[in-house]
Amino acid sequence: MVSEIRNILLGSAEEVYREFTAKLLPGTGNILGVRLPKLRKIAREIAKSDWRTYVESEDMLYYEEIMLQGMVIGYADASPAEKLGLARSFIPRVNNWGVCDSFCSGLKFTGRHPGLVWDFIQPYAASAEEFDSRFAFVMMLNYFVNEEYIDRVLQAASRPASTGYYAAVAAAWTLSICYVRFPEKTLVVLENDGIDDTLRRMSIRKIIESRQVDDSGKDLVRKLRKKV
Repeated sequence: MVSEIRNILLGSAEEVYREFTAKLLPGTGNILGVRLPKLRKIAREIAKSDWRTYVESEDMLYYEEIMLQGMVIGYADASPAEKLGLARSFIPRVNNWGVCDSFCSGLKFTGRHPGLVWDFIQPYAASAEEFDSRFAFVMMLNYFVNEEYIDRVLQAASRPASTGYYAAVAAAWTLSICYVRFPEKTLVVLENDGIDDTLRRMSIRKIIESRQVDDSGKDLVRKLRKKV
């Protein structure tokens, strides 16, 4: 099955798109250049067949193959407990933001089982590993910026355990989404002396760049930026 899917990927690769993707993912090797809609289509087809064989295979050579494994976990007809078990095995394979963010966006069952998934991501949020940490924060910004979890999200995102760049970017991104939905609560966190200055600046920049924040909201954080 793995070799069959690999041949489909090789036949779907585009050199121009490979070059484009490689620029977005510096340091990531073995990129074929298969577009995301095609990958999603392939993943849905795998999820209708013997998907466990594919997801559990360690014979993965290309970036897109790892991406597919994560997508299949999201599409697969499996219990929440099994999906989280598969996620636990998959996360150590994540070594770039593309695979991480795609994987998180596919775990839509989180919306039906938020408490279970929140507990699951806590060790990753507390991890010093860059992409473990990013996984937790991207999960938070996708599924947990709401009334029930906002205080816990703000506490976690304002003090990431990892100092890795992609973890910090994800924490800042999370804080910017918090600001979109809960501006007053988030502003208090951004003003607090407990937040790292670099993270504060990154968060403010993302808020200013956001199309979901109006001019008055951006002006508030611009004033804060001048104090940093």
